[in-house]
Amino acid sequence: MAQTIYKVNKNKAFNKVTPEGFEPVFTKVLAEKKKLLQNPVQITTFYEQNGHDPVLVLDHMAGEDLKTLASYLKRSGEHGLDPKMFQADQVNNLVNKFYSKDAIKTTEEAYQTMAELEVMLANSLINYTNALQYGVISPRKIYARYYTATKRPDSASMSKVFSISNIKSFLDSVQPKSPQYLALQKALKENVQVPGKTAEETDRILKVNLERLRWKNKPSENKYVLVNIPDFRLDVVENGKSTMNMKVCVGEGRNIDRADNLVEYDESDKKDRPFSRETPQLNSMIYQVQVNPVWNIPESIASKEIMVQAAQDPYYLSNKNIDVYQGGKLVDNPETIDWASANKADYSFKQRPGDDNALGKIKFLFKNNSSVYLHDTPAKLAFDKPMRAVSHGCVRVERPLDLAHALFGDGNQYDKIAQYMSMDKPDPSDIQLPKKTAVYLTYVTCWADDSGTLQFRSDVYGLDIVLYAHLNKFLTA
Repeated sequence: MAQTIYKVNKNKAFNKVTPEGFEPVFTKVLAEKKKLLQNPVQITTFYEQNGHDPVLVLDHMAGEDLKTLASYLKRSGEHGLDPKMFQADQVNNLVNKFYSKDAIKTTEEAYQTMAELEVMLANSLINYTNALQYGVISPRKIYARYYTATKRPDSASMSKVFSISNIKSFLDSVQPKSPQYLALQKALKENVQVPGKTAEETDRILKVNLERLRWKNKPSENKYVLVNIPDFRLDVVENGKSTMNMKVCVGEGRNIDRADNLVEYDESDKKDRPFSRETPQLNSMIYQVQVNPVWNIPESIASKEIMVQAAQDPYYLSNKNIDVYQGGKLVDNPETIDWASANKADYSFKQRPGDDNALGKIKFLFKNNSSVYLHDTPAKLAFDKPMRAVSHGCVRVERPLDLAHALFGDGNQYDKIAQYMSMDKPDPSDIQLPKKTAVYLTYVTCWADDSGTLQFRSDVYGLDIVLYAHLNKFLTA
């Protein structure tokens, strides 16, 4: 060990270092630093299983590897991340001290410096590569309504840093390379400013969307349906390209008036408190459509809207083709019920198929725990509005028949759908997709379009605020 290190740094203080002398010092430093490590179990387990050897220092001290790592950590601002997150200055100072011919005077100081450097390298290297490959934040932990499969780092992925042969090559390999990520990185570097936003707000918008791009939750299927909630838009994507798009209406949100921004937040915003009608983030598989659907009216809508309307107008239910059930049985004359004083828990409501049905002529079904789906709507005027966060949580689609064609293609099943949707007195019909199609309900407020122009959308649910508040805890750590 002594001879190997002395060849590199020419510091005589290392002439007498031995593995046996290093181990107790390293064990002590590792124990002292354990509370400061983000992944203490993985790091301590590795060294316990490998004789407490300083593998990162010994394997990478020759050449420029350690200096390269320090340089990359100091440049982490290029990813919208603060170098403090990765102790960039401390790593840089320890690396310089280790390579100095005279900064370290004694064998004891050599042991201490090498031990501190090894622990710092392991911690910073794992944290940096985790951040770039998986994101700093786990979206499942900060969003109350996030149900998209998102891969997070595990012990196997973290242990890879101890066996890399070239640090520069490794760090280059974990740099996200998608055109979207590179476009946002460029905008951050060039200090692009969003119209109507301050430079500080723009900076934060770019940072939260860079973080979203680092999450491993992106579609892997060749064909899928993508809904971006803040953009009020649906795309059918095939082989990475949008083959069809249309307007959508999404759930009403907490930041609908856009009064909140990324500067004005407080400690309470770190807790995600979604409005009851917000459309969730999720991924699933569309497996079936129901043409001329029956609307099983949710209890919250029934009690807050349907029963209120019925109390004001005794013919409201019949005019809207809404059936009333008590104890599971159809009520023959709901007009006789005093809806102003009726017990909400005693009744359930279903709207029959027809032109007034809130789900329109078709709904697209996919499994989820939020009881949401894509559907048609008779309220077409909402699609002409620029702000379309107006639904109870489901996604209303502008051209449902076109979406059905994109999913089913030409053939008998699509012909049936078109025929049934045009009928005057229809019955509900369930039609299975010949092949299930993935659907992703996402939330992105900044991206580069096909021409490379940055697009920005308002933070209608305040989810940028929530994400930045959590990210900021790491940025200032």
